[in-house]
Amino acid sequence: MKLDEVPQDPNSSYGGHSKLLYAVDEQGRYCGMQSAGWEPESYSTQLAVAQLEEQEAQALTEWRSGQASPLKCLMYRYRLDEPALAQVTGFWQWRIRRHFRPAIYRRLSIGQLTRYAEAFGLDVAELIRYQQELPR
Repeated sequence: MKLDEVPQDPNSSYGGHSKLLYAVDEQGRYCGMQSAGWEPESYSTQLAVAQLEEQEAQALTEWRSGQASPLKCLMYRYRLDEPALAQVTGFWQWRIRRHFRPAIYRRLSIGQLTRYAEAFGLDVAELIRYQQELPR
């Protein structure tokens, strides 16, 4: 892409910031250029966020009905999926899916909850409280 072809479509997902893209100048060298956004990228980001919000709402319903642990809801709230959560926590994906079961979640150790708390940026006490009560 050439410098004058760098997209400058307004993008609400950037939150007023810009993104650094690399383009070729007149001499054929790569150089950095700020982009205000690109419409197809903005659209796909909005679709992805909407899908995560739907998954979070479904997980919250499952949590409130006692069919799932809060980990599933929190995973979607913090824009993660099972592979990303596995990478951040160091747990295998099958163990994370197992921890989605309420009975298993209630038996998680402080060490395991600490790993999840660090991944979500939460206090461990909050995850311990979730072991004992349903959300309001």
